[in-house]
Formats: sequence, structure tokens, C-alpha cells
Amino acid sequence: MKIAQVAPLFESVPPRSYGGTERVVYYLTEALIDLGHEVTLFASGDSMTRARLVPIVRNSLRLDTRHPDWVPWHMVMVDQVFRQAADFDLIHFHVDYLHAIGARLCPTPCLSTLHGRLDSPDLAAFLRHFGNQNLVSISDRQRDPLPWYKGWLATVHHGIPVDRYRFHPVPQDYFAFVGRISPEKRVDRAIEIAIACGVPLRIAAKVDPFDQAYFDERIRHLLDHPLVEFVGEIGEAQKNDLIGNARALLFPIDWPEPFGLVMIEAFACGTPVVAYRCGSVPEVMDHGVTGLIVEDQESAIAAARSIDRIDRRACRRVFEERFTSIIMAKRYAEVYRSLLQPAASRAASGHAAAGQRAAAMPATVPMAGIELAVTDDEGLAATAAARCPPAARPAALPPNPAFQYGSE
Repeated sequence: MKIAQVAPLFESVPPRSYGGTERVVYYLTEALIDLGHEVTLFASGDSMTRARLVPIVRNSLRLDTRHPDWVPWHMVMVDQVFRQAADFDLIHFHVDYLHAIGARLCPTPCLSTLHGRLDSPDLAAFLRHFGNQNLVSISDRQRDPLPWYKGWLATVHHGIPVDRYRFHPVPQDYFAFVGRISPEKRVDRAIEIAIACGVPLRIAAKVDPFDQAYFDERIRHLLDHPLVEFVGEIGEAQKNDLIGNARALLFPIDWPEPFGLVMIEAFACGTPVVAYRCGSVPEVMDHGVTGLIVEDQESAIAAARSIDRIDRRACRRVFEERFTSIIMAKRYAEVYRSLLQPAASRAASGHAAAGQRAAAMPATVPMAGIELAVTDDEGLAATAAARCPPAARPAALPPNPAFQYGSE
């Protein structure tokens, strides 16, 4: 199949450090190529992939201060995807619902994996209006707020390349916390658990701008404890050893977790998880096999103290049986085929018309040896600046809470 993968632009694909959604898109893209599919990836220009890359901006947006407004670039990307729609058998979006209007009109079948929480009343209203969107969930529990929606195609759990993380049979004496510093991730709970157990805690986490006040007011002073080490944001190679050498990964979340990629990263290392019973946790974890599921701080502390009874080899075995990227890609390929079967009867004229529309649009231009899908990102930014004087423009557009990119 000829498949387009459409990634968020906040991080490169794969991310240099934190970035759950973009990392999953990378794993899926590469595994689909391994299965023999022809994949085109729409992403930031600093992405690295074996797929045909269509770069929308030169660099990923989260750390690029030249582009504080993420909305225009995602809209440019969605437009470019639909301009090229006739080149694909299927288009797979990972940008929530930015593409919904175009997907209605596009003769090429489209689907979207939703990577964030779905309990927003605004999202429910949106889906009642756009009732024809083909959606994939990343856990069954993620769907709980929308049991009435008829457009679910499947649930596909995330997967990681089988050789991405090494098995660590013998841990060192510390716990690990990996993720974001945010109210819902509850690093404060992890600190309390570690101190109660008398075990060092290594925290590898990023602090987003909109969580900075929470970090400064609620978390920063907790990092002064001698058992607590704040490592900061780390990349995949560092994560391998930090998680793999830990006695346990602490996952004391306080929100309806859609999936929790870090849990299966821990399983791949052979590291058991102590996790609160929230969202997808009971679906992803096997209680007593890959770790211990808890209800409160008292049970979490007790679980952390007894975590060494979990067989680290069993954690790795569950990862290989359930959560590899090839398993994920094969499952998505099944979903793609099921979507293409009814679409096969669509009139070929629809694709011909789409091709004619694309041919009438402006051509792409080269940049640094690659073909850009936009005419000139600096020029577009300059035009926007001219229309909105600097004094009236915010330093950065705050993220829309309805979007949950990188939320895992």
C-alpha cells in the first residue's frame, strides 16, 4: 500500500528527547516499510526516516522560538497532504481533528489515531457534527468518554522496535520517573513513594512552558531532598539505561491516561512498573506480572517496597508478545485493508479530479537538497508579522487544551 503518515510538528520524527506521539509515528512508519509498504511522512524538516519525507517547516516547533504559533504550520501541512491525496491509497493522520473538513471531501480514505484524552465536552460536540470520521484509539479505555461514537475502526496499542531497549536482568538501587512535570503526572507522588521506601529517585522529565508555574510553586522545592535527583529531559539512548537499571518505574498518574508509552518502554527493559489504576493502566499492565497496580499512596509505597518479587524476564516477555512495533504495524495494516475494501468501489473520477486540483496549485520549491512542501516558511511568517504588529502579538500562542500532542 501507498500510505501517508501525518505527524504533529511539535517534535521531530523521531523526537530528539521527549515526544510520545511523534515517537510512535516514527516506529509505525519504519515498521510499515519493513512490511513492504510505501510510506510518505509529513513532518518537520529535522525528521529522520527511511520514508519519503515531506518537510513542512525546517525545524520542529516546540523549541523553535521563530515560530511561536503552531496553528498556521499544521494547517499548511494538512493542505499539502490533501494536495497530494491522489498519490496515496490511504492517509493516516496523527493531528487530532485538524483535517476533518478536508477528510470529508477527500476521495482517498482517511483515518486518524487519537493520541490524547477524549473527555472534553467540546470534542464530543465536534464528533457529533463530524460523525463520519474514521478513528483509531490507542486503548479501549481511551474511548470511555465516547461510547456512542460509531466511527471507531479499532484499538491499536503502541509498539516499540524489539531491539530498541536492552533487557537489564539486574537492577541498581533506585526508582525512576520518566515523563512530563505536570499536575496529572504526579511526580510529587513518586517523590513521596521513594522517600517512604528510603530508595533514591531519578527524575527524567521535561517542563513545558505552561507547566513552569506548577513546577516552580509545587515541585521545585521537593527536588532538594537528598534522595531525589532531577536529571531533566533525556533522549532515547539515555532512557534505555535510566529505566533499565531502575528497580521500578513509578507511574503514579492522576488522569485518564490514554496509553502510557513509558510503561512498555519499562517492560522492554525488564523493569517492573508501580502504577495507579487510572485510564489505560489495567489494560496495558498485567498486575503481578509486569508490575503492581495500586489505588492510593499507602498501597503504592507497599508495592514499591515489594517490587523485587516481579520477574524482570516476564516483563520483557510480555513486551515481546504484545508491544513490538511490528505487531503494531501489522494491526494497522489490517485496519487499512478493512478501510480500503469498501473504498474500492469509489469512482476513479474522484481521484482524477483530485489530481487535476493538485496540478493547478503552486509548485513546491527545493531547500538544502530536499523538497519542501511549503513555498517559504520565512516569507509566510513575515507576511503574518506585517499584518499583526509586534506590540499586539503574544510571545507564544498557548496550546489549545483540546489538543494532546505528545501527551503520553
